[in-house]
Amino acid sequence: MRLRHIEVFNAVMLTGSVSAAARLINVTQPAVSRTLQHAELQLGFALFRRAKGRLIPTAEAQALYPRIERLFAQLDEVQRLASQLRHGGEVAGELRILAVMALTHEVLPRALVAFRARHPAVAIRVEALHTPQIVSALLLREADIGFAFSALPHAGLVNEPVADSRMVCVAPRGLLPAALVKAGRLSLPDLADVPVIALDGRDPLGLGVAQACREAGVGLQAVVTVQTYHAALAMAHHGLGAALVDGCTALSADSAKVDRLALAPALPVPVRVLRAEQAGESVPMRTLLACVRQVLTASTPELG
Repeated sequence: MRLRHIEVFNAVMLTGSVSAAARLINVTQPAVSRTLQHAELQLGFALFRRAKGRLIPTAEAQALYPRIERLFAQLDEVQRLASQLRHGGEVAGELRILAVMALTHEVLPRALVAFRARHPAVAIRVEALHTPQIVSALLLREADIGFAFSALPHAGLVNEPVADSRMVCVAPRGLLPAALVKAGRLSLPDLADVPVIALDGRDPLGLGVAQACREAGVGLQAVVTVQTYHAALAMAHHGLGAALVDGCTALSADSAKVDRLALAPALPVPVRVLRAEQAGESVPMRTLLACVRQVLTASTPELG
């Protein structure tokens, strides 16, 4: 496919019709139709089929599209670089950051405030992904650095500890005895008779909580089971039950709606930094790592 074919294909995928695609890239409808026909002729297969006035992507088009999206992202990077060069600015580059969602709500934003003060010219791209996706993207060099909980070692990645967070109980106000709330901490047996928002058993933190419950001989009353820590926090905000979440997620808790208590004995939640083994560590990456570590360390007293 030629670049013009790719541009028209992308426009049709985004808009779903020839007319809308033509408006998007500022060409005529016949030009879009001709370009699509030429692309299909070169490829040897159809990219779209018509249905009720819209163009429906074929299976082949759906297979091509993720690569096309990646190509346009790279073209955007080229345009940004060209703009910097045109205006005589220093080429500061871009830092592509991946993180589990729990770190993107409070920890990473706080860290990036400090990072931006030191590297104001560095462009930042942040994406929230699950740990296996972070590992895959780093191996493919689609990102520079990743942050996750308890990631398993991988031969192609550097996997180092940043700091330990810990599990925290977030409970709807009035659900727990006042003495516990005043003390600011509780144990797993204290939750035996209250409704609990459980983490999926396949989740690393969910597995850790389940193991701790077995060791303490406690059976929690799970009223809802969720797959993400912020979903558990949202359930607690709406009064459905107490949630055991990582400390990074607990930083987002609304004190007007929930009480936040430390879990004793503590269940550590290791935060790890990941990067490709052969990629090296740039100065901005080292600064970001220091900023994330500082936020995690400073937030420990905040969590009680």
